[in-house]
Amino acid sequence: MTPGAENQVSFSEIRIQDGELNYEDGINRISEKLGDIDLSLAWPSISRSFAATGQFDWRGERVDGSISASDFVALLSGDRSGLKARLASAPLKVAFDGTVANRTSLMMEGTATMDSPSLRNALRWMGQAPPGGGGGFGRFALKARANVVGGSVALTNVNVELDGNVAEGVMTYANNGRQSLQATLAAGNLDFTPYISTFRLLASGQRDWNRQLFDLSSLSSTDLDMRLSAAKVTVGPSKLGRTAFGANLRGGALALSVGEAQMYGGIAKGSFAIARSDAVADVRAQFQFTDVDLQACASELFGINKLSGRGNLNVSLTASGSSPFGLASSLDGTATLNGHDGAIAGFNVEQLLRRLEKRPLSGGGNFRSGSTPYDNLNVSVKFADGVATADDIRVESPTAKITLTGTASVPSREYDLKGVASLTSAAAGGNAFDLPFVIQGPWDDPLVFPDPESLIRRSPASAPLLDAVKDRKTRDAVRSVIERFTGGAARPAVAPDAAAGAPGNAPATAAENAKSN
Repeated sequence: MTPGAENQVSFSEIRIQDGELNYEDGINRISEKLGDIDLSLAWPSISRSFAATGQFDWRGERVDGSISASDFVALLSGDRSGLKARLASAPLKVAFDGTVANRTSLMMEGTATMDSPSLRNALRWMGQAPPGGGGGFGRFALKARANVVGGSVALTNVNVELDGNVAEGVMTYANNGRQSLQATLAAGNLDFTPYISTFRLLASGQRDWNRQLFDLSSLSSTDLDMRLSAAKVTVGPSKLGRTAFGANLRGGALALSVGEAQMYGGIAKGSFAIARSDAVADVRAQFQFTDVDLQACASELFGINKLSGRGNLNVSLTASGSSPFGLASSLDGTATLNGHDGAIAGFNVEQLLRRLEKRPLSGGGNFRSGSTPYDNLNVSVKFADGVATADDIRVESPTAKITLTGTASVPSREYDLKGVASLTSAAAGGNAFDLPFVIQGPWDDPLVFPDPESLIRRSPASAPLLDAVKDRKTRDAVRSVIERFTGGAARPAVAPDAAAGAPGNAPATAAENAKSN
């Protein structure tokens, strides 16, 4: 008989019913209560193993659990022992199969699995703040080789699934006063749409920026350092090819870096940072898009659907606000675009110029139809307090050229631009033809109309009349009459009953106004 064996405690089975356990940890300020405990404990004298199975209530959920140790005496003394544990509840299921020791600090090594129908609900149940926004973080599953030392958990051979996204790699979690998570993962297909589904830059109607305040609470709960690569990535309507990016969240500041992404048929690189200051988000973005499809790029990034072609886009922007509207109103920075072999939808400048060159007062027609093809497009814009100022906009084709200057308001999403459209001397039969014009109105449906005075002066019949009229009021009245014929001026706001009048009466009305003046 081995020494001390006669004093070894053992029991075949102990059952606990309707029990209650209260746990208090004053140092870490932890207080937990387990109620309605129904357990069966077994430590047979002929075996070194110990097992416990049963159920209990914790934080409003019924938990079914079991635990077994291959060497209970070694476990009690802190020596290594085999350990199997399982906890199953509606919010979360956890299992571990490996070894455990606790000489100076807890050490565990083995296979760990976790499964939850909603990670967001599971985090709430465990007393952790879920990520803000309310989107995503549903179905969750994890299986990995775990190595636990104190409050740190290192996971290798990780296979993790979240909202249908599956990735493999390594992860490290620590809770030493502040939670931190590090991960390096690789995936096939990733869909980030659920995580941005509740975030809206534009309000309903697609004309106004969203004024709903940001929820920035999730930026201060956990430190994050993640490296992620994927063969395909989906972010809302955007489809990306092979992508490698990193995310770092520390002290309320989030930094995203895109090493390289196949996007819009080209390559995208850049960085995006958000720093929290109370309820205000300070945002900084720097991106370079190389040889991208401009139609897809401009539509998804800026809501502009009039541009096609291929080109390079460089953006460097900063903004600060508590809502998307606040960010749009404080936007500062620069943007440059160099495009080629595309078109600008909304008007056909060559067709318009050819018609007006021959008959300046032939009638404006519909200036917002057709498209203007181009060989080269160059845009340079500076942003200050939400207003974009065009330093240099040039559109060139073999037959026509367009230059533009002016501003665009980001908060109101409206243009106020002036430009000159020109037929080349070859296209105009040896004589270049220039026509000033104006672009005004909302980004998605602006008004484009020629300068009426330029058309008047080009008409042999009306130019002498305009020069002969010295009185300003009379000259404006004459100009108004011709504008009615050309359709070149922006229509002023009128009462509904006036707007309902027949178009054919418009020249007569203008003439009457001229007469009264």
